[in-house]
Order: sequence, then structure tokens, then C-alpha cells
Amino acid sequence: MRLQLMKTRHISAQIHKTQPLSPSQTQTISTPKPSTILKLSRRDLAICILSSSPVTLFGSHIVDPFHISEAQAEEVSSETNSCTGETLTKRAFLDVSIDGEPAGRIIIGLYGVDAPSGTARFSNLVSGAKGVSYRRKEFTKITPNYVQHGGVRSYGVDAELAKQTGENLAVDSLVEELERLNEKCPGTKNKAASVSIIVRDPLKPPPKLKLVARQGKLEIDEEEVGTSPNGTEFVISTKDSPELDASSLVVGKVLDGMDVVEKIAQVKTVQENSTSPYFRVAKLIGDKRAVVAERGFNRPYSKVLITKCGLID
Repeated sequence: MRLQLMKTRHISAQIHKTQPLSPSQTQTISTPKPSTILKLSRRDLAICILSSSPVTLFGSHIVDPFHISEAQAEEVSSETNSCTGETLTKRAFLDVSIDGEPAGRIIIGLYGVDAPSGTARFSNLVSGAKGVSYRRKEFTKITPNYVQHGGVRSYGVDAELAKQTGENLAVDSLVEELERLNEKCPGTKNKAASVSIIVRDPLKPPPKLKLVARQGKLEIDEEEVGTSPNGTEFVISTKDSPELDASSLVVGKVLDGMDVVEKIAQVKTVQENSTSPYFRVAKLIGDKRAVVAERGFNRPYSKVLITKCGLID
């Protein structure tokens, strides 16, 4: 009986005794792909924790969590950086003044290949080739993430000049281009120093329903609240602004003069009051007074103008 017990202990010791791997054996061990999922029992997990080596061997696999995380990070970074090869085809300049005092010049590079429709619209308005221009037009909104220019009005003298010269202020082609780029390039596109044209208003409330009498009958009609962008307003981002991706088409980036943009961003503005319960209710029911009040939020107290603009040969 004692002899059998000694044999049993000897056999169990041989079973639990681990053989060190030779150099040739360690070279043939394959590393699992990042997508490999290993299911461990409690016993295997305990062995892994108690092991002195950071890399634990199970069969012919090496479990290295640091190696897996690095591979996954490289895969993610390659996906997010797939749309950063914009080609600059033109350069434009904007001379800015604040309350009549020159603030400096902003030089912008335009993406004529990636956003041809948006670049053509911006180039025409900067150069004044179609009779209308950004010259003597104001910046109308300043937020912590971007500054916004008011663009050209859809009525009055600018609209008449645009009609006479054949400049189309419609945004249909710009919206299509925005949607195409959003599908092609996921992720934040309005990054710091980017320049984009506003082609859609994400804050615009839905049409307001009202009863209208027509030919002795009551009919339900839709009344538009507020006005849609005409594709001439543009923004310059001072920080990454993902909130603009759904409404603004990126047409270029600032090459020089971000210090001028920062000067504009430091101008004092009207305090935003969108958290007021009265404003929120008025906006919800489509009250026009809420739309008018919202236009005044973040409006600069100082007059920030583009005094001169054009294309650089």
C-alpha cells in the first residue's frame, strides 16, 4: 500500500512538472490575431495571474494583452485617417477689421478636388466674379468653437446682382456634396482651422401647421419658421467642432492668420439664453419671437468686417 502511494506521488509530480521551451520551439509559436477570443476557465486564469512572466503560454498561443491592444489601436487609427489627404487647389485671403481697426489677413487653402461645388461657391464670393462678394460683410456669430460670417443676403441688392449675373444661390448641389462626403469620410471633419460653408440649419424648427380658408373650405397649411441658409454663410473653426458636420461643408483650411481668427473669437458677444424655460417652450411651438431672439445669441457687440478679399495667384 505504501509502495503504491509513492508511485502515485511520483507519477503526479512528473505530470505537473513543466518542460522549459527550447529557442527553436519559442520561434515556432504563432501569435494570435487581434480578433482571436480565448475562453479561459477559473483554473487557467489563476495560473495566468500567478505566473511570473507577463506572457502566458496556452498550448501553441501567446496571450499578450498589450500586443492585442496596440494592433487594434493601429487598425482604428488607419480607418480614421483615411480621409485626410485633401488637395489644395486655390488660395484666398480675407482682410478683417474690428470696429474700424485692421486686425490682419487670413489666408485660406481651398479643396477644389474634394469639394468642387463648395469651393466654386466660396471662390466666386471671395473674388466677386459674379457681382456679389464677401467684401463689407460682417461676422455675425462667435462661439467658443468657431466664428461665423453672415454671408450674402438672399434679398435686396445682393440678390438682384446675383440674379443679373447668373449666380445661383441655391444649396441643392452643396447639400448633395455634404451628404456624399459624410458617407465617404466618417468622423469629425470640421477640425480646428477648417473653413466650411453652412448649407443646412440643424436648429431650424419643423413647419408650423395652421388652418387656412380656401374657397370656403378650411385646409391645413404648413408655414415655414425661419429661413434656410443660402450657401454663402461660412464658419472658421477655432477648435474641433463635430456639431457642424451635419450642416457645414468643409471647403478649405486656414494656412496663415489663425491669430486673426483668435482676435475675432475674443470679441464680446450677446449672452446665449437658450436654457430659459420660456425660450424653450417658444422654440418648441415655433414662435417667431424665439427665432428672432436666437439670431441674436452670440452676436458680437463690435463690428467685425471683411474689408477686402480675393484669390491669390
